[in-house]
Amino acid sequence: MKMTADKLAKYFVVEKLIYHSVDLSLYMVSAMVEGEEYYIADNRGAFLKSSKVIELQKALRHVSAKETVLRHTSPYDEMIGGPEKPDTNALEVPLGDNNLY
Repeated sequence: MKMTADKLAKYFVVEKLIYHSVDLSLYMVSAMVEGEEYYIADNRGAFLKSSKVIELQKALRHVSAKETVLRHTSPYDEMIGGPEKPDTNALEVPLGDNNLY
């Protein structure tokens, strides 16, 4: 599902803000709100994405989150013909905002 950044900023605190490492240098953002995960979009409805995490942090600086993480899901197990796993192989690393913008 999708939610605009303006609507997300109206929540007092979101459960989790997730920066997804989609490709070599492409990042997208989602947020856990009331147990549901929403990908974040701009006011035109286009998903927020950037080649720099700092740009996304700047766009969402008004959003308060209990937890902020960088998530990477590797496709390599499937690419090398590895067995299907019951769980995801997503790696989540805590991410702080150093206000470098």
